[in-house]
Amino acid sequence: MARACDMTAAILVGGQGTRLRSVVSDRPKVLAEILGKPFLAYLFDQLLSSGVYKVVLCSGYMADKIEACFGDSYDLLSIRYSKEDRPLGTGGGLRLALPCLASDTILVMNGDSYIDADLGAYMDWFSEEERQASLLLTKIDDASRYGTVIINKNKTVVAFEEKCDNSTSSWINAGVYLMKRSLVSSIPAGKFCSLERDFFPSLKGGELYGYCDEGRFIDIGTPEAYVMAERFFCGEE
Repeated sequence: MARACDMTAAILVGGQGTRLRSVVSDRPKVLAEILGKPFLAYLFDQLLSSGVYKVVLCSGYMADKIEACFGDSYDLLSIRYSKEDRPLGTGGGLRLALPCLASDTILVMNGDSYIDADLGAYMDWFSEEERQASLLLTKIDDASRYGTVIINKNKTVVAFEEKCDNSTSSWINAGVYLMKRSLVSSIPAGKFCSLERDFFPSLKGGELYGYCDEGRFIDIGTPEAYVMAERFFCGEE
């Protein structure tokens, strides 16, 4: 069984955050302040509360500012950095970090979203069977801004549906993944690859699973969502 204390987490923080620049222009979006602390610190707190003590930041845009903010530790969390010299996408950035990812199972998180979920229960579920990769899914009332994920009764991902104008309640990708290290090593090294658009769709129908959790979810990728973040972390959303 994959134990949290043995696991290395990887947080994808290399994005340029172009949609957020009208309100956060002097720093990467993961350092956008919410209630007096950087958004990334909320993810760090979640890792610590889940018993994960090692994290690798897959950085790129304004990477030096992230390192200057946090250094090599946050409370009991040990921090390492894997910096892209050129944009490699979420998959390419994760593959670049592979030498820093020591555990057999890797917890991967998007750096601009947060779901109030029990990550320990997610890890336990993943270990119950010989799963290779899984997405943490959450249900939101209006999924028009996101692509939706379709799973079958065995929790296998069978389809991804693109963003559409249909504002219905659906399961979406919450940006928290569990992946076997051997699977990460299969991502082509040194090439641009998106986990969401390239890699995960290639696994659907057998190797990719969905774990459903209806915890509160937010991403700060747009000015409108960023404005809501303070209320979210105060428990008002």
